[in-house]
Amino acid sequence: MAKEKRKKVYAVKLSQSIRTKLILLMVCIMGQVMLAYWFMNYTLLSPYYEYSKASLLADSYDDANEVANADEAYKSGEDVLSSESELDLEIIGENSAVDLYIFQVINFWGETFYKFDYPSVTQAQRKLIENLTQNYIYGYSSEEDGSGRQGRQLIRKKEGYTIYKVYDERIGSYYLELFGKMDAGPYIYLRTNYQSMNESIDIFNRFIGYTGSGVLLVSVIIMVFFGNSFARPILQITDIAKRMSELDFEAKYPVKTHDEIGVLGSSINTLSETLEATISELKTANNELQKDIEKKIQIDEMRKEFLSNVSHELKTPIALIQGYAEGLQDNISDDAESREFYCEVIIDEAKKMNKMVKKLLTLNQIEFGNDQVVFERFDIVSLIQNVLQSAALLAGQKDASLGFDKEYGTVYVWADEYMVEEIVTNYVSNAIHHVDFEKKITVSLEIRETVVRIKVFNTGIPIPEEDLDKVWVKFYKVDKARTREYGGSGIGLSIVKAIVSSLNRECGVENHENGVEFWFELERV
Repeated sequence: MAKEKRKKVYAVKLSQSIRTKLILLMVCIMGQVMLAYWFMNYTLLSPYYEYSKASLLADSYDDANEVANADEAYKSGEDVLSSESELDLEIIGENSAVDLYIFQVINFWGETFYKFDYPSVTQAQRKLIENLTQNYIYGYSSEEDGSGRQGRQLIRKKEGYTIYKVYDERIGSYYLELFGKMDAGPYIYLRTNYQSMNESIDIFNRFIGYTGSGVLLVSVIIMVFFGNSFARPILQITDIAKRMSELDFEAKYPVKTHDEIGVLGSSINTLSETLEATISELKTANNELQKDIEKKIQIDEMRKEFLSNVSHELKTPIALIQGYAEGLQDNISDDAESREFYCEVIIDEAKKMNKMVKKLLTLNQIEFGNDQVVFERFDIVSLIQNVLQSAALLAGQKDASLGFDKEYGTVYVWADEYMVEEIVTNYVSNAIHHVDFEKKITVSLEIRETVVRIKVFNTGIPIPEEDLDKVWVKFYKVDKARTREYGGSGIGLSIVKAIVSSLNRECGVENHENGVEFWFELERV
């Protein structure tokens, strides 16, 4: 018994030793790969990029020189390039992403003039090219030529041209510039952005391709050379067992032999399938239990929140009703007018409480899915017009104007018509209660690819930015005094949010300089 136990311990230590060696070997290899990758990028990429950009300018110079030499008329002394030559030069500039200018410098009676043979330039472009090339022609410093560049770094000097890297302080960018003289006589000036992203990515990809292929090849050779074939099956089974311990049952050992390793691999596969089926059943049962627990917790939290908010909202009207009722009972005022006032206050507060309770019941039904959504096709324009017609009297009491952008005659949507009417009514009612300044309320439609956005705008004081996301929360009021004044409960926008969510659509609010705009979206027919 003890002897068998010692054999098992020895086998485990052997397995751990093989695994450790392979892991260390792989880590060393990958470390060397990453180190070589970093080193080559750090030391070689920048010079390679600079060399490539300079070669691009040199090739463009050679191509342009070849085009000018091929133009016999221009080469013989005529000042105008042929249309074919201009097209070739344009192709060179576009394909190489460089700015190309060919010009002559003429001294006449002590004055220096630039004559551009290619391309045609504006006065501003002419002045810019003159400033950029004066230091090459006359040896001015950057301060003297007015170009705003900070020094020059020589990149390449060849017969006929010189390439510099310059920093343009005006726009905060590095450029490579080639200045030289063409075989045909005129000057040539080439300029390309040293920080061009497209070219940089292309150069970088090529560079990584060169270096990465070499590093990968070396790494593969090393790993194949040092691989221990008899340790691979053990490590593979160890990895499968580890993944099984992490509840990953996708891995299966490929049984290719019938020796001890093959039998062990087959047993591991059988164990994996059995465990997967058992855990799947347990997870299904656990998931159902977790849903029940979460639902219970959610209901408890909503019940607590509901009781707290309702208690807070009902406290004020109940206190008013109680106070005025006690006043009537104690005959505080004998005249009929005062008693009538007391009764009106009690009735008004009772109506507010009744209205709030109805809204709470509506919101509760929507949130719990008790109010079934019925999708139907209807005209949203007609619905909006009906709501505005109903709200005209309330708007008139506030001296507010109701406007509807009738750019679209008929717009059909898919939604629950009753719920959508509730949204529009809440938006319009909210706009009427908060309208100010010019007292204008405008409803408009915005037709998009698959949806229709309905927008309700009212002039007035914008909502504070920190409150924009909170207006949809139950019982939340931005201006509590004003909300109390018109009997608002802070539930209307919560109902809107719940309805829009049940329709799987979006809603929102945006501030404008002179007011606030609420919107929601519906699916177009």
